[in-house]
Order: sequence, then C-alpha cells, then structure tokens
Amino acid sequence: MTSPQHAVMLVVCSHREPSQLPRAGLNRDRVADEAAAMADEVGLNRLTLAALADRLGIRQPSLYKHIDSMAGLHRDIAVNAKRDLGEVLARASVGRAGADAISAMSHAYRDWALKHPARYEASNRMPAPGDVEDEAVSLAAIQVIADVLTAYSLEGDDAVDAIRTFRSALHGFVSYEIAGAFRWNADVDRSFDRLVRGVVVALDQWVGTPTPVLPPV
Repeated sequence: MTSPQHAVMLVVCSHREPSQLPRAGLNRDRVADEAAAMADEVGLNRLTLAALADRLGIRQPSLYKHIDSMAGLHRDIAVNAKRDLGEVLARASVGRAGADAISAMSHAYRDWALKHPARYEASNRMPAPGDVEDEAVSLAAIQVIADVLTAYSLEGDDAVDAIRTFRSALHGFVSYEIAGAFRWNADVDRSFDRLVRGVVVALDQWVGTPTPVLPPV
C-alpha cells in the first residue's frame, strides 16, 4: 500500500511543466519550423538553442540529433523561408499577367514579410558555396519574378536589370517597414501602392527607353 507521503512524492516527481513535454515525431524539418516561428516572435539574432529546446520539450543536447550547429539551423530556416516565399509569389501571380501580376505579387511579398520578419531576414541570406539545395530554392523564388516579367518582353541585361530593380524596390520598402522606419503620418499602404505603380510604369517603358547619362560623382 502506498503511503500518503510516497503518493505525494510520485505526483511531484511525475509532474513536468507543459513546455517540457517532449514532442513525438521530432525531426529536422519540425525543429527548423519551430525555430522559425520562435525567431519571428523574438528576432533571428535572439534565437537560442536553449530556448528552442525548452519550447520543444527536450534537453538542449538532444537538438544535435537534428541540427549540427546554430549556423546550420539558420541555414535550414533560410532554405525553408526561401521556399515558402517562392510559393507565396507563385500562388499570387498564377493566372495573372502584366501589371495585375506585378501588383498581386508585390502585395503578397509584403504581407508575407511583415507576418514573418525573421524568416524574411533569413530569406535574404546568400547560399554557402556548394549548397545545392539552398541555391535551388533561391533561384526558384527569383524565377517566379522572371516569369512574371516575361510579359514585358525583356531579354538579356534588360531582364536582369528589371528583376534587380523590382526586388530592390520591394526589399527596401519592406525592410524599412519592418524596422519601424516609417514614422510620418502618411498612410504606409498608400505609399506602397504608389511604389508598385511606379515599378509598373517603369517596366512599361523599360525597353526602348535610352539610359540617361548621369554626371560623374
């Protein structure tokens, strides 16, 4: 027969905080997904393995069954983020063309970045040399943009210039917005709409417009 004192000890010893309950089926993808969600909450640079292990309900050494280092975890977050962003852009632009596709893709890009600030930061990290998977998802996301821009009959350097301009415009705006840099009273959504319209106007005139000669700096 179990004594009252023994029963109390059993209850105390068997009790664990909810954050320490181990999760079944833990693997590399689930660790990366949870880390990305946590990074979106606290910031990519404030993500720690100790906090992640606690969130997953495992001891920190157990994380190394699924990752090799913090750098490796950041790499996995980046790869997944690039894949996600590419899929978001593809869904937004499917069945659309020209200005309609540019607008839909631009707003999808901004919405995703604002919802996932840490993942967005990670998505802009360059692949390490020889990382075939990272290079593939990086190219796939850019290819979605390139496919949309085919409606403007751009080729060669004209196409490269347009892709760079489009990505730079969106990245610059979104990065400032995530950083809280837009503090004036003017409506930010309206500013973004005007940016997108400006890109569309520029693309309409991209081919056949002489490149202005700028004065030397």
